[in-house]
Amino acid sequence: MTILDEIISVKKDEVKLLKQNFTLSRFKDYEFFENKNLSLFASLNKNERISIIAEVKKASPSKGIIRKDFDHLKIAEAYMNCEVDGISILTDINFFKGNISFLNDIAKYKNVPLLRKDFIIDEYQIYEAKANGADAILLISEALTKNQINELTSAAYEINLEVLLELHSEEEIEKIDFSHNKIIGINNRDLKTFKVDLETTKYISELIPQKNLIVSESGISTKESIDFVKSTKAKAVLVGEHFMKSQNIENELKKFKDNCYYEN
Repeated sequence: MTILDEIISVKKDEVKLLKQNFTLSRFKDYEFFENKNLSLFASLNKNERISIIAEVKKASPSKGIIRKDFDHLKIAEAYMNCEVDGISILTDINFFKGNISFLNDIAKYKNVPLLRKDFIIDEYQIYEAKANGADAILLISEALTKNQINELTSAAYEINLEVLLELHSEEEIEKIDFSHNKIIGINNRDLKTFKVDLETTKYISELIPQKNLIVSESGISTKESIDFVKSTKAKAVLVGEHFMKSQNIENELKKFKDNCYYEN
């Protein structure tokens, strides 16, 4: 069993519990459910530089605790002070030490789109995301069938959430309707082995239609890695671990952002 298989197994149990405690209509009573969403697609669609989704991430299965002095609100504040283009918030408890409450807390102060990053396999998780202030959700194609991708994407659109659909390998492309899923994440990290290879973005991006907005995920920290992403069709990056390991997040993010501008 891979770590992804293990995570999905746990998620199935979490969804059962969620359905015991909530109805879809109950989520509609939450304060954020009727709020107008901030568009992640529009925020990432820049011409002057690579856009940045900065991640609030305490831990990971491969690295353990990444940031000991973890304060999700202070981290999100630093990101917003630096005018990132989106904030990704890990809400998985068991494997990433996240929590749905992190999303809810940050949503009270957000001025950029918030992405709920979790292993979403059911419509209930999508409603939960919306109820807690998300503007978009992550779907992982490796964990879903073609029908599940279409159904969950449609469920998100019905309640005005956008979708960042992630893939890692060429085999997953046949599952995806690129006219339906506009924002495509390419994960440079293999979720089975956790090895990272930036070439994944270059190779996979060439197989994706020009009209789609591509986000390169994982393994991006140095000027060289940013320059590499600029040479691909990607228009944005999702970065978590690099900022989480920084002593001064704002200083590091400002340097990172400077490197994201295209040369004239």
